Amino acid sequence: MPGMPEYDSYDALGLARLVKDRKVTPGELLAAAIERVEALNPKLNAVVLKLYDRAKAAIAEGLPDGPFTGVPFLVKDLGIQLTGTVTSGGSNLFADATADHDSEIASRYRKAGLVIFGKTNTSEFGLSTSTEPRLFGPTRNPWNLGHSAGGSSGGAAAAVASGMLPLANASDGGGSIRVPASCCGLFGLKPTRARVPMGPDVGEGWSGAAAVHAVSRSVRDSAALLDAVAGPETGDPYCAPPQERPYLAEVGQSPGRLKIAMTTRAWNGSAVDPECIAAVEDAAKLCERLGHHIEEASPAIP
Repeated sequence: MPGMPEYDSYDALGLARLVKDRKVTPGELLAAAIERVEALNPKLNAVVLKLYDRAKAAIAEGLPDGPFTGVPFLVKDLGIQLTGTVTSGGSNLFADATADHDSEIASRYRKAGLVIFGKTNTSEFGLSTSTEPRLFGPTRNPWNLGHSAGGSSGGAAAAVASGMLPLANASDGGGSIRVPASCCGLFGLKPTRARVPMGPDVGEGWSGAAAVHAVSRSVRDSAALLDAVAGPETGDPYCAPPQERPYLAEVGQSPGRLKIAMTTRAWNGSAVDPECIAAVEDAAKLCERLGHHIEEASPAIP
């Protein structure tokens, strides 16, 4: 890419450091991200709403001093409201549903210094593990255009894995962060319930089973983002216990000897591909070599 060829080699904290050290401007980072979206999105269909002018205006107005100041960011087209923009949930039913307010999480993203410049594709209402809504069409996997990017946060995962940006918003009820992270070779953490606010529109999702966070190329980006946005908001029905120290401080620390459950059987009795079984077994062996205790367990799910 001619604009900023080294853009792809940095994670989000790395890009923020460049801005802080005045080696690059937020405008230059945004231009690099837009250049990549314009070049890659026609094949991937990861970004379904472009907010370039809004992002440029935010930079011109001045960005807050946060851990990610100046870093381009995309939010999922599901569950997050941005004033004056549509959140369709990947459905024709809400194709014209324009928000008159911001979600709390969107406000926290901005306070962290992130520059929101678009929205990513999702399966309709987030109910499928492949991102193929009738409204926008399928998102392709950047590693192989014939493969699924996963879902429901498939647009976010394809955008990050392809190098459009190093970190993007995602959400997860039954695997919607973890599945696309796995499909696209990214890090995807589903936080515990009520760790990240979902209001003011709802107090919880799926009786607490749904959570909002991100997919990223580095673990430290995920940790730093969680530090920036975690915590209850007024009106939450309950909240998660506060963490003992910043999540970023946990990155690289020894976890001690862990007891880890594994299974190679599908919860619904379906056949599992041998490659998937081998991958799980390889991961278990790696954990054992690292000193952890591995135990096979398949909980019964009615």
